[in-house]
Amino acid sequence: MIDVVIAGAGPNGLMLACELALAGARPLVLERLAEPASEHRANGLVGQVVRMLDRRGLYERLTAPGAVPDPAPGFVFGAFPLDLHDLPDNPLYTLAVPQHRIEQMLADRAAELGVEIRRGHEVTGLTQGEKSVTIELREREPIEAAFLVGADGGHSVVRKLSGIDFPGVTRDDSVSLTGHASVPRDMVGADGGLVVPGFGVVPPFRHLRTERGMFTWAPFPGRDPLISAAEWGQPADGDASLEELRASVSRVLGADVPLGPPTGPGPHLMRRLFGGNTRIASRYRAGRVFLLGDAAHVHSAIGGPGLNLGLQDAVNLGWKLATELRGDAPEGLLDTYESERLPVARRVTMHTQAQSLLIRPGGDVTALRELFGELLALPATRQHIADLLSGADITYDMGAETGPLVGRWAPDLPGLRELTRTGRPLLLDPTGTLDAGPWAQQVDTVTVPELDTALLLRPDCYVAWQGTTAEGLHEALGTWVKSVGARAVPTPGVLRA
Repeated sequence: MIDVVIAGAGPNGLMLACELALAGARPLVLERLAEPASEHRANGLVGQVVRMLDRRGLYERLTAPGAVPDPAPGFVFGAFPLDLHDLPDNPLYTLAVPQHRIEQMLADRAAELGVEIRRGHEVTGLTQGEKSVTIELREREPIEAAFLVGADGGHSVVRKLSGIDFPGVTRDDSVSLTGHASVPRDMVGADGGLVVPGFGVVPPFRHLRTERGMFTWAPFPGRDPLISAAEWGQPADGDASLEELRASVSRVLGADVPLGPPTGPGPHLMRRLFGGNTRIASRYRAGRVFLLGDAAHVHSAIGGPGLNLGLQDAVNLGWKLATELRGDAPEGLLDTYESERLPVARRVTMHTQAQSLLIRPGGDVTALRELFGELLALPATRQHIADLLSGADITYDMGAETGPLVGRWAPDLPGLRELTRTGRPLLLDPTGTLDAGPWAQQVDTVTVPELDTALLLRPDCYVAWQGTTAEGLHEALGTWVKSVGARAVPTPGVLRA
């Protein structure tokens, strides 16, 4: 019997497969499509997930050997420029890499870890038993697994088959067009801005709101620029086209931009979207079935939070499922996936809905933007927004444990990015005297003299405990790791500094 079947070979499903295999589980990924999708989708990563990839040794696979992430000096929020260079603690990291490269990197990593990916396998039904779930496939034999995870997108078949509701709201009053196009070279300034006669300079990689709509100019290096225009109350029919995008840009800016067809290698995007959906699954678990990524939540793409949210779902769920499969999971551990991640999805949908309102045309929105712009001049407001967009403000409930770092993502420490690559719990001990007791087989203990206090890190890099005594440590280990005495547990080795 398979440990975990994952329906969907997108970034979220592949990340979960990597996390499960890293923890010793045997996942199987099923993908409906016979080949990887070729259409252009997300343009990169925003938020804590950039550092999470670095802590798994995956960031440099998307950049360069030895590269480490740096916080972004600026970003956007609701078509406002967000200046971050003067923040004392800038948590916002970005990585401009197209989604197909992220998927390929994760697929390669999954293969290294022994994960099998079966393409052309479409889930059509499921039946749950007491200890397994049987997955029915179109024109193929059923598969039995201990768990099934739906990472199959916003129209998730797994979610529907599990009877999980997907409440939310749908708006259909806007039309957005996004496509790759070329522009005359003399219209691109030295700083990458688009110089539009009759309008002015459009900064790169910023949402520009006018009283008629929104425009975005994204000149990605080595690729054709990506251009987007959004309007409200404009009819549209037929296939999206360059001519339609050109006309929409002209209306939004009040000036013509001579867009031409893309000249570089594809895949090229030309897409029209009507309105948008904001929906969150009523629950993330139904028995032995779990939901992940867009199968659990959909929202506006403004600000690029989707992959940050979905990939962090995968990191949260992966170690918990693997712990359950090993028989090491304390009672209720799997239920913490929903209790921890569903509130995060609500917070993301909150700020994407707020941003969607701030970009709309109209005098009342302009008045709101004037006030909001004054607030963004305050460093405390910009710090709050940066924490919100990155996910750095997430704090999980760790039970009775207290301390300023408990429940929060572990701070960057020398050597931590190497220590977390195994995906195992970490005990960071400044004294070198703490004893993990019956949990010693399952926790990597590392002496870190630079720390003022000991920290217990879960595999997803959240702090489960901080303190100085073994008594408090053992209570925390009992909450997150089941004691197995001296029984040997497969492990990639204990790391000690």
